[in-house]
Amino acid sequence: MTEALGAAVPAAPGAVLVVTPPPTPNGPLHVGHLSGPYVAGDIAVRALRADGRRVVAQSGLDAHQNYVLARAEALGEAVTDTAARYQALICTALDAARIRYDIMADPLADEGYRSTVAGLLTELVEAKAVEIAPVSLRACSACHRVLHHVRVTGTCPVCGAGAAGGTCEGCGGFCTAETLVGARSTCCSAAPEPVTHTIPVLRLAEHRERLAEFWSRAVLPPRLRRLVGSYLDGALPDVPLAYPTDWGIEWDDGLRIDVWAEMALANLVMPARHLRPDADSLAGYLDAWQGIDEQWIFLGVDNAFYYAVLIPALHLAAGLPDRPTGLVVNEFYRLTGSKFSTSRQHAIWADEFLSSEDPAVVRAFVSWDRPDSYESDFRPEAYQAFKTRYAAALDGNVPALDAALADIELTRGEQALRPEHFDPATAVRAALTAYRSSPERAARLLGLIGGTLPAESGG
Repeated sequence: MTEALGAAVPAAPGAVLVVTPPPTPNGPLHVGHLSGPYVAGDIAVRALRADGRRVVAQSGLDAHQNYVLARAEALGEAVTDTAARYQALICTALDAARIRYDIMADPLADEGYRSTVAGLLTELVEAKAVEIAPVSLRACSACHRVLHHVRVTGTCPVCGAGAAGGTCEGCGGFCTAETLVGARSTCCSAAPEPVTHTIPVLRLAEHRERLAEFWSRAVLPPRLRRLVGSYLDGALPDVPLAYPTDWGIEWDDGLRIDVWAEMALANLVMPARHLRPDADSLAGYLDAWQGIDEQWIFLGVDNAFYYAVLIPALHLAAGLPDRPTGLVVNEFYRLTGSKFSTSRQHAIWADEFLSSEDPAVVRAFVSWDRPDSYESDFRPEAYQAFKTRYAAALDGNVPALDAALADIELTRGEQALRPEHFDPATAVRAALTAYRSSPERAARLLGLIGGTLPAESGG
């Protein structure tokens, strides 16, 4: 049927933006990383595309974390060499795990990325969305290096867990060298000394009402609801957006952009330029964002403050209209009882593991064992038992379900891959349980989980 003359034609639906935090090239990816946002985000992208949605999948490399510089200094090599070596291993692991992105930022190789991020911060300062002000910071009393992120350690003032200068892995709250209890520099193990520098700063308290409105509509798990609620009930901090420091995107007057400010700025720019390559200013980026209907962010709990508080606040300050947003958060994955750790070499490296294992089985297992609402524990014997169970299901060597029960299971599994109630463990169990009774439908579900369906990019 043709449209009546003059009748309004509904606008084509916009894109769904799916973001996973860029991995840090201070070490290879390990299986704990896969179990968190990376496999999960890719499964959600494939499920959305299978439903006919247009999706833009975005990630990158978190190359400007000063953890990368610290790792290079520990190895006695140039930071660019360290980043390049681990970047290659990360990309090998992502490719082997069948994880695909439409946007993959490379901050070290892409000069245009660095100049665009720096230019956007300048625009926000000129527009008075970001304030330039004297800020009290802390420096190492021995070498006088400004202390932030990996350069300082202490105890979280809220929950008492050990924390670095950024966020606390225990409660997810924001910590600085000034607020940490018993803070010491990691470069010289010296006490911090107060220093004052004039830097760009985002005063989150000025955005309290808009943040509260954003949080009221966002899809957040209970732990994040508690975190943002604590900030609404108490004080919202001032967050430095640049430091006088030795690593990061160069900005103005010897300052370098803080890596999480860089992330916030890049997450505004990159999808906009993907949809509108000619966009080259804040106004152009905001206009391009009209082509995005909703966004879903897959992240680990250690990044909760930045993705739930700082990034939306900076986007709101920039004038980006609020849109449906959901955060899918995982807890930490453990390896035989202890947390996966790159620094302590307590890990199963993803590139090595996937070189000898079927990626479909690995993706299914880390989905089935995903540390969703609580920490879970990778055990080699459990993985081997899962491989046996997976093979038996595909060979038809598991009991068949009644057709009506198989339909219930598979419907539940298909619904479980929707981002608003994402639960890939349910999808894996449903597919394996119902495979013998409904092999075509179960195989389609396993194809989304295993990374073979759909193969095409939808961005």
